Formats: sequence, structure tokens, C-alpha cells
Amino acid sequence: MNSRKLVNFFMKTLFLGGLAGLITSFFVKWEDYRSNFSPFDFMELLGLVIFFIGIGLVFSAISQTGFFAYLFINRLGLGLFRGYWPTVQVLLIAFVVFDLVYFPYQATDGEVSVFWYILMAAAILGYGWFVARIKAQETNKRAFIPALFLMVVMTTLEWIPGLNTEGTDYAVLMIVTLLVCNTYQLLTLHRINPGKPAEANGNKKGEKQ
Repeated sequence: MNSRKLVNFFMKTLFLGGLAGLITSFFVKWEDYRSNFSPFDFMELLGLVIFFIGIGLVFSAISQTGFFAYLFINRLGLGLFRGYWPTVQVLLIAFVVFDLVYFPYQATDGEVSVFWYILMAAAILGYGWFVARIKAQETNKRAFIPALFLMVVMTTLEWIPGLNTEGTDYAVLMIVTLLVCNTYQLLTLHRINPGKPAEANGNKKGEKQ
């Protein structure tokens, strides 16, 4: 991948992050918008739009940092564990899904039903599974587990600051933006770098990424 493609990849991901942050804010922060419609306050509305675009850009930058860290971790895992690396990734995915339920539930001291945390973990796992299937269909079957690892494990690690905030508004803003950006990066990488060995996905030489 040359520098022009890399910059284009970065800027498109950044744009999607800002757009995802803005659109999500209409749903989770609608009260903030509505309060400026009566009476109408253009400057305040413009400020909110710029603020949530900026939030989305920050989350997008976090996503990109996590994505390139994932590429490094995957190469490192292949070198250390070799043929056992897919099994290690599956165990890490299971561990993270369990943590998404157990630790947030414990932090609330039972005030929030465990059902909601199970639903949250299942939603992230289900979406990650869906995206990983697309990646595997567009490249090869060996790409499925690394793709699922990115969508579940890396996304959850990137989401930790959002999980530590009070309330759910910014946690929702962050997870939606991260999922959008990680999905784009995962499903675009093999398109902008065609015909190269897919070492990042642990594939054999000569296979597509």
C-alpha cells in the first residue's frame, strides 16, 4: 500500500467516524438538540453539530489506532503461536464476551439486570460474526477468526473509556462509531491492496487478503 492510498484510507475512516458520531447523537442526545429549537438558536445547534462531529473524529482515531495495533498483534500471534493462533484468538474472544457481561454487571451491584449485559455482549458478538462472514466470503475462510477477533476483542478494548463513563449516552456514541470504523477498515483493506499475500489474516502465500 503506497502513501497516497494510506492517507486516503485514513481520511475516509475519519470522515465515517465523524458522520457516525453526528448521526448517533441525533438519537442519544436528541434532548440537547430539541432544547435549541424552541426558541430556535442556530449557533447553539451549530455548536452541538461540530461537537459531536469532533467526538466522532476522536473515536475514529481510536479505532484506527486499534486497527493497526490489531495488524501488529496478529502478525506477532502468528509468529509466537503459529498453527495454534486461531485457537488462542477464539479463547480470547470467549473471554472478552464473558467480561462484557460479568464486570459491568458487578460494577452496578445488581442494580441493572444481567439480561441487558448479556444482550449487549450478544449484539457485539452477533454483529462481529456477520462482518467476519462477509470478510471470509470476500477473501477466504481463514480470514474469519482474525476478523471476528478484531470486531469483538479489539473493539471492546477500544471501547473501555466509553464503558467507564457515567450513563450510557457516550458509551453508545462510542461503540457505534467504533463498529462503523472497524467494519469499514476490515472490509476495505483487501480492496485497496489487491493481489498481495494476506499475511495479516494468517493466510498462506499467494491467497487474497
